[in-house]
Amino acid sequence: MAAACLRAPRQAVPGRASRRRIPGRHAGRRGIPLLVLCLALGAGAAGAEPEGWAYTLANELMSPFCPGRTLAECPSPQAEDLRLWIIVQEAAGRSQGEVEEELYARFGDIIRSTPEPKGIGISAYALPLAVFVGGGFVVAFVLRRITAKPAAVADGAVGAAVPPLDAEFERLIDEERLG
Repeated sequence: MAAACLRAPRQAVPGRASRRRIPGRHAGRRGIPLLVLCLALGAGAAGAEPEGWAYTLANELMSPFCPGRTLAECPSPQAEDLRLWIIVQEAAGRSQGEVEEELYARFGDIIRSTPEPKGIGISAYALPLAVFVGGGFVVAFVLRRITAKPAAVADGAVGAAVPPLDAEFERLIDEERLG
């Protein structure tokens, strides 16, 4: 095989169209089955994730043992025990709402990753919306002021936009012109 690589390239036969190989010409055709195989394996790996609400809940709740981390990210043994407890509760047939209520009763609101949308917690949702809408009104007002024509030009009065000069100032201008 190594000797075949060291051979001189074949000479073209006169009168015959040369069939010169272009590197990578058929690489796309060879790559299609490989692409299909990779996609199939990727879809199988995505389908291998455990289904159910226990894993989702562990990613949504903040850890009472590791401040600033979710329960799924916390490396402490207590967090591991709590994650396993949630999985066991799901396997036992309890609903996600029941388990959440028990966790909130046990640990309080410290495990909520988002504020509850009632009471003062509604401000976390309403305030950004109000600021966004208010900002839109400010931008519209400013753009309208910038693009609006002056009232005198809109009415057609050319000289009305110039304020009247003082009598003494006009006298000084006349002296300059004449003098």
